[in-house]
Amino acid sequence: MSLSLEQKQAVVAEVAAQLSNAQALIVAEYRGLNVESVTGLRATARKSGVYLRVLKNSLARRAVKGTPFEKLAEQMSGPLMYGIAQDPVAGAKVLAEFAKTNEFFVIKGGAMPNNVMSAKDVTALALLPSRDELLAKLMGTMQAPVTKLVRTMNEVPGKFVRTLAAVRDQKEKAAA
Repeated sequence: MSLSLEQKQAVVAEVAAQLSNAQALIVAEYRGLNVESVTGLRATARKSGVYLRVLKNSLARRAVKGTPFEKLAEQMSGPLMYGIAQDPVAGAKVLAEFAKTNEFFVIKGGAMPNNVMSAKDVTALALLPSRDELLAKLMGTMQAPVTKLVRTMNEVPGKFVRTLAAVRDQKEKAAA
């Protein structure tokens, strides 16, 4: 069933709004996938903050026109699914993991603002640690010197207490 002009304009506006906040657009061919696997992919993508959409390529080209992802329009041919993500690593991870388990799902390429990526680039991006992992490592690195300082400063009174306990034990032993 074809869309009316108003529906097409609404779809283009919706996708363009998603692209205005996006840091990555990943394009994958989905020919041969069954409904169950696509439904699972959509659920996983939703949890990771990735907006998935199957679009006619002509509508997708209109949506990316005037955005930093405009250079990707050259790769838009065939039955494609578009993954739009605010976190480029999360988007690449979700789609690359799904592509590993489904032979019919093939990543064709992607784009980050003003940078077109090949399928290999998207796979390499998926191998990077996620934003949350990087923040956790950064926090651990920032806390390490403070933790060491606190332990060192706590060692002085601890050593004093252990010395007093040893003297007490020695006096008790001598008195007995």
